[in-house]
Amino acid sequence: MRVYVPLTLPGLAAAHKAGELGPGPLAAYAVTPGLREWYVSDDIEELEYAALSRAAAASLRLLAGMPDAARRRVVVAVDVPDLDAVADPDEVLDASALGEVRIAAAVPMAKAAAVHVDASDAEGDVSAAVAALGAADHGDDDAQFTVDGAEDHELLWFGVQEIPNIVG
Repeated sequence: MRVYVPLTLPGLAAAHKAGELGPGPLAAYAVTPGLREWYVSDDIEELEYAALSRAAAASLRLLAGMPDAARRRVVVAVDVPDLDAVADPDEVLDASALGEVRIAAAVPMAKAAAVHVDASDAEGDVSAAVAALGAADHGDDDAQFTVDGAEDHELLWFGVQEIPNIVG
């Protein structure tokens, strides 16, 4: 199963240095039955893009807790055995948890298929989105518009061999 693990640039650097994403449990996003039902599509590429987008939103939340981190969302696409990615049955009806899975143990970076990262020109919008998260969570429509603005930036695709260049 392809899962999408939200990170930050410092998190990616640490994972690269350690040779693994972890420690577990890891929060990730995948094409779950709940995501399939919500997205109403049979196109696996569209569904995987939806899971990637959910992970990018989670990366934004990670950035909110790291004021010194570069304002670029990071998602690592990893292939794990189906049984390793477990959706919480209590969260099935929670829209904010759609596609969310837990992976109990650390995942070797050798299982990574790709890395998705914002381009540097997204940093302004991502920074504004991070600042607006709290207000958006409390129902402020203008703040939600700002948060959604980060989603206007497509994450760039990188091969795992390019991680040293990404983390500098």
